[in-house]
Amino acid sequence: MMRELKIGNKTVKIPVIQGGMGVGVSRSKLAGAVAAEGGIGVISTAQIGYDEEGFEEDQKSCNLRAIEKHIKLAKKQAKGGLVGVNVMVALKDYKEHVKAAVKAGADVVISGAGLPAALPELVEGSDTKIAPIVSTEKAARVILKMWERKYKRTADFIVIEGPDAGGHLGFSKEELSHRKTLDYDLEIKKIIRTVREYAEKFGREIPVFAAGGIFSKEDVTHMLELGADGVQVASKFVATKECDADDAYKKAYIDAGESDVTIIESPVGMPGRALKNAFLEQVKQKKMKIGKCYGCLEKCNPANIPYCITDALIKAVKGDVKNGLVFCGADVGKITELSTVHKVMQELMA
Repeated sequence: MMRELKIGNKTVKIPVIQGGMGVGVSRSKLAGAVAAEGGIGVISTAQIGYDEEGFEEDQKSCNLRAIEKHIKLAKKQAKGGLVGVNVMVALKDYKEHVKAAVKAGADVVISGAGLPAALPELVEGSDTKIAPIVSTEKAARVILKMWERKYKRTADFIVIEGPDAGGHLGFSKEELSHRKTLDYDLEIKKIIRTVREYAEKFGREIPVFAAGGIFSKEDVTHMLELGADGVQVASKFVATKECDADDAYKKAYIDAGESDVTIIESPVGMPGRALKNAFLEQVKQKKMKIGKCYGCLEKCNPANIPYCITDALIKAVKGDVKNGLVFCGADVGKITELSTVHKVMQELMA
């Protein structure tokens, strides 16, 4: 059974994190609605300012401005619930995004797509809680050991992202191609055991949230039985009235079947899960022409990448789902209708 959780001095009434989805899929409207239901609403900072005036000329300023704007808008809706951000370590302006979120009053910062080694110092002196996203026990131990040694502190909570998750994934293509034969339950138990070691060492609770392939109440129950304290859910929230993406993006999820999902090679340097479309077919045939660099990733050379991920994600979130990149989770085929955040939360809690 789900129970109310404490993350530091913050109370989570319903231990459901809405996963951060960029570009622009989870901003203030979705995050605020989830927080108002008692969960943790999460805003993705990846090119969050894509529709701000002046974005084409100055992405950095627009993104920092949008981080502050959307956190404040979400918190107005949140009815006291928690609002946080997902900041990818791979971002060029990673540190600036975290600091901007802290300044704007983010309750939590969740970081993946790399090891968030410096995250503790970026929130120092604030009340913002922090969590790494991990997919292996090894990664969890490396981060927790590093934070203990360098900062004399530990994580406030942990997100375990499994192989059925959407977007960028912490697994090899080989592992993903055999994901149904992976005994990932065992890895989850190992990660939880390691986290509990550090919780005991620091004399506090470190809640663990399981992510990836969480769709039904049965999925939630299974993760709780494995020892998780809560879950992180993303794809299920896309097909809601409150989601910040264009209606065409939501319809792509509703219309998709299991066979429409594929694993791609992202310019981030990680495999990703997305919907098959005309754009991905073109990418298979030839390198896409890159007319402009949006400065999104720390390690990105436009001369060496197959396409611009910023351009592809912005097209999709604006509704051009044929010529853009539509990230999704493995269970997108189970989504058959437009829902609401309230209904999704009730289904997960049932």
